[in-house]
Amino acid sequence: MENLLGDTVARTIIKLVVISVLVGMVMSVFGWTPVAIINGVAEFLGNIWQQGFAALGRFGDWLVLGASVVIPVFIIMRLLNYRRG
Repeated sequence: MENLLGDTVARTIIKLVVISVLVGMVMSVFGWTPVAIINGVAEFLGNIWQQGFAALGRFGDWLVLGASVVIPVFIIMRLLNYRRG
């Protein structure tokens, strides 16, 4: 099981709980809800269907916006792990 999770079950659960609380706080601050996110995705797919692939520009915006956070966090995490190992 540790090979699948990358750590012990207990530590993985603790990590997931901590990250879930942090993500929940951020979502609360911005007023995001799971239903709103699902509705946004459904609206996006509806726009693609109705307006053609011009709506893909919005996907590109989301990609760049998300990557502007995810990529630096990934690099920082890899650097911190490199120093420990």
